[in-house]
Order: sequence, then C-alpha cells, then structure tokens
Amino acid sequence: MEKQKANIDMNNEVIRIRGLQKSFGDYHVLRGIDLDLYQGENLVVLGRSGTGKSVLIKLISGMLYPDTGTINVLGNELTTITEKEMEALRIRIGFSFQNSALYDSMTVRKNLEFPLVRNRKGITRKEIDTNVHSVLDAVGLSQTINQMPSELSGGQRKRIGIARTLILNPEIMLYDEPTAGLDPITCIEINELINEVQQRYNTSSIVITHDLTCAKMVGDRVAMLLDGQFQRVGSFDEVFATDDARVKPFYDYNFIE
Repeated sequence: MEKQKANIDMNNEVIRIRGLQKSFGDYHVLRGIDLDLYQGENLVVLGRSGTGKSVLIKLISGMLYPDTGTINVLGNELTTITEKEMEALRIRIGFSFQNSALYDSMTVRKNLEFPLVRNRKGITRKEIDTNVHSVLDAVGLSQTINQMPSELSGGQRKRIGIARTLILNPEIMLYDEPTAGLDPITCIEINELINEVQQRYNTSSIVITHDLTCAKMVGDRVAMLLDGQFQRVGSFDEVFATDDARVKPFYDYNFIE
C-alpha cells in the first residue's frame, strides 16, 4: 500500500501559509502554522481529534478568517482579497466534506448538475450531461445516476460527494476525513480514488485525517499537527521515525505493519 511517486512541481507553490494563528476565545487552536502545498502533491495533515485539522482547511477555503498570519492560495492572499474575488477562488478549490454534503431531495444526477448550473452561466444541456457522465465514470458509479442519496452506501455517497466536487474541475482538493465512518475495504477504495483523482485531474490536495492507513496510501508528504503547530513534516516513514511520546502511541494505536 505504498504511495506511488507523483509528478510534483516543487517550484510551484499553490498554497503558502506563514505564521497562521487561530483562537476561539481562550482556546488557541493554531499557534503559528507554516505550510506549503506544491503543484501535483497530496499533503496529509495528521492529528488527533480537536487539534485544529478541520479549522486549517476552513481557513484555506475562506470559511474562517485567521487571527494573524498569511494564507496565499493560487496567488491570492486571503487576508486582503475582496468577497467577490474569494467567491471566484472557491470555484477553483474543491472541498470534500466529511459527511459528503449531498442534497437528500435530489437524485445523484441533480446533485452533480447543481454546481454546474450555479457556477457556469450559459452552460448547455449537452455540456452538463457530458460533465455529469465524466465525473461519475471517474468515481466508478455511472450506474447510480438516477438514484437518491438514501439508496447509496456510505462509500458510494463519499464517492458521489467527490464527483460533485470534481465537476467544476478544481485545481486544489481539500479532503476532510475522507475515510471516516467507513469499513476497512471501502477505506482502501476511497484512498485509491484520491490517488486516481490526483493523477487524472492533476490536482494538488490537502487530506485531513487521523487514519494512518489513509496517510500512508495517499500522502506524498505528511505533516503531524501537535499542540497547534506542525511538529514533524516529511514522508510517512520520516514522520514516525521517532520516540516522541506524542507521536509513537498514535502510530501504535493504528496497528500499521
């Protein structure tokens, strides 16, 4: 289950974060984060629940505003751009939510059509159909096009959620706990899909997880978030080559061999 080497452009930073801090009242979640994401890279952010992993990607997507520090995404400084510019930037960023965030009252087709109709003014019915079939094929679920979300398994809903994100052809993908709540076999399938998306769409991705199998399968680099800062960054093996009492139990609990 080793990660295959990806085509990463280390001279092209698509996300650059410096000195990022975020608190909620007296609770200091992020305490000075520095992070780079390079073109074509899958970067895994690991950490225990409540360490600020999801807060980080909400800051990157503009859902939250930092207390201090800078976040540059695709050449845009998030602390200074206008709301209109932020709306345009969000179309270039795909956000795969932990709960898939599908509309229960819409078929799979309608769920996939919705972002296209909303964001691509003047798009034709033929173009919509082509895009819908393309992303369904990419996630291996063409047969579900007329089904309702309630008729899908958890893994299928996760795949359709990723397909709906891909339909706008984003340059950056943000995955929030992509394997949470799934059985081990389905987890492997989702991990393989994340790698397929990286190759097929040439995306750069941040994957938020506490699942070490996910981290090992999809991460070109891994960043361990501890006490509000990245304490260890490198390959999976480099991050866990330590006797640090905050890191080793995390590894042992996941039973990675």
